[in-house]
Amino acid sequence: MRNAQDEPSLQELLNRAKVRQRFEELLNQSAPSFISSILAIYKSNRKLQECSTTSILAAAGIAAALKLPINPNLGFAFIVPYNKHATFQIGWKGFVQLAMRSGQYRTLNSGAVREGQIEEIDFVTGEIIRGEKISDEIVGYVAYMELINGFKKSLYMSVDEMQAHAEKYSQSYAYDLRSGRKSSVWSTNFDAMAKKTVLKKLLNNFGIISIDQQSAALATA
Repeated sequence: MRNAQDEPSLQELLNRAKVRQRFEELLNQSAPSFISSILAIYKSNRKLQECSTTSILAAAGIAAALKLPINPNLGFAFIVPYNKHATFQIGWKGFVQLAMRSGQYRTLNSGAVREGQIEEIDFVTGEIIRGEKISDEIVGYVAYMELINGFKKSLYMSVDEMQAHAEKYSQSYAYDLRSGRKSSVWSTNFDAMAKKTVLKKLLNNFGIISIDQQSAALATA
């Protein structure tokens, strides 16, 4: 829990020469605008204001190291409050950007699947056989990758599988389900989190993993 008597404010932390120097080393000329975005997000999020300022700075540092913007409207990376502690969380756009930086991907995407759009999945090859959409109901999420060398792979997760994943790996989402609240990103933007999850699984299982992607995966495990 944050204690105002023994922990500096976020502004005080960001004003420290060593902190500003570190952001400048990571982001060069973009450092001032990134620091401003940290303060803007902090001031606009009441839950984040209850978090340890050092945890906020640490989460922002991960985003800076990966060179991902933290404006939540952009969907690349987020600083997420939970139980008075802030954590770094990468968005699905962030995973796409980190993967594309490797220069090995021709195509990389993830999205929602409507009822009827997938007819069958070959249990041996994992190949998805497409069908015709019969309603707008979202029944699952699919991710697809194609490397420059021609390797292709896709991964599908049903809504039930995605729900089970969220309940197992997100403490804040499990809390929301127990309490009837909507405090986690899974509760407020299930679609974006599902797209990220299926894409992350595909890249972890079959993709070319860069150092940045490994760091991001560890930070959001």
